[in-house]
Amino acid sequence: MYDVFITKASTYLPNEPVSNDEMETYLGLVNEKPSKARALILRNNKIKTRYYALDKNGKPTHTNAQITAKAVEGLFDEKFTRQDMELLSCGTTSADQIQPSHASMVHGELGLNKSIEINTSMGLCNSGMNALNYGFLSVKAGVKQNAVCVGSERFSSWMTADKFNHEAENLKLLEERPIIAFKREFLRWMLSDGAGAFLLENKPRENEVSLRIEFIDFYSYAHEIEACMYAGCEKQEDGSLKSWADYPSDEWLKQSIFALKQDTKLLDEYILVKGAESLRASFDKHQLDPDSIDHVLAHISSGYFKEGLKDEFAKKGMDFPWEKWYYNLSEVGNIGAGSIFIALEQLMNSGTLKKGERVLLCIPESGRFAYSCALLTVC
Repeated sequence: MYDVFITKASTYLPNEPVSNDEMETYLGLVNEKPSKARALILRNNKIKTRYYALDKNGKPTHTNAQITAKAVEGLFDEKFTRQDMELLSCGTTSADQIQPSHASMVHGELGLNKSIEINTSMGLCNSGMNALNYGFLSVKAGVKQNAVCVGSERFSSWMTADKFNHEAENLKLLEERPIIAFKREFLRWMLSDGAGAFLLENKPRENEVSLRIEFIDFYSYAHEIEACMYAGCEKQEDGSLKSWADYPSDEWLKQSIFALKQDTKLLDEYILVKGAESLRASFDKHQLDPDSIDHVLAHISSGYFKEGLKDEFAKKGMDFPWEKWYYNLSEVGNIGAGSIFIALEQLMNSGTLKKGERVLLCIPESGRFAYSCALLTVC
């Protein structure tokens, strides 16, 4: 078994940052009216700017595969060329198509003249960590000498007004208020586009910051809790999900079946409590002392959860002081599977890390409440 190091990290954020006041310029107006929920959601999530792979007419400027490939290209240098890559492992929520796989499309974008192993991890926020784990285990086992792991999203095209206007029109015909359900609109003002990429190798780079991966742990609570965040389906009264394939095609638009939705009541009830429970399990498993952690990078979907997460960790005996926490949510938005990659890239390239320091990664996924965490050591 080999030690595994993140030897380089790269981020790609498409176009220019979009302010809160500009969001509907890019995403459009549902039912030709400004959103009444937008200001409240933005006040709670505390996001100030985000990035969209759209122009101001709502037209796409990049695919998810192109965003991902741009992040990967940032890893190439004189020490690691595109022809050196042995494995490409990609995680995303928002692939450009159902099939082929996202990693296949990214491989095609990269312009390699060789065959490589690819892996795609689909899901929600943990799909990026699943992709990282695949690369980590491949290098650790000696199957590969290097792996490129990426977390990416292109949510903006899912959130444009044309995706919701049919539902609003249907509500008009039913003589109901033509307001899109909060579980759908909530995420329009939360999500952003971008990608972060890591190069994993079995040796650290000399005279450069490398991060040794000590462990990556995963926890699912689907055996206890129903789905909270979902797309391509609709939640039924009993908590089950009815697939898009079981709806008549004319209902897909009328009910925004493919829209990403979130049960905010379930989110508020479980997301922090189960996050603290899962992290405590990892600390017990690896006999970790919370005082030994120097930097805490926790992916949160909204600034609303920032104080609560710290408090829940403290209740479980993991009271990390604020000076150890690192957040970039307000500047880049919630990039789902790419968020933790982008935050770590910024910290890794900040010039502040010192040899021997420990970096903790914490990633929640509200889909059906799954969590991951990882411990890294600065080399």
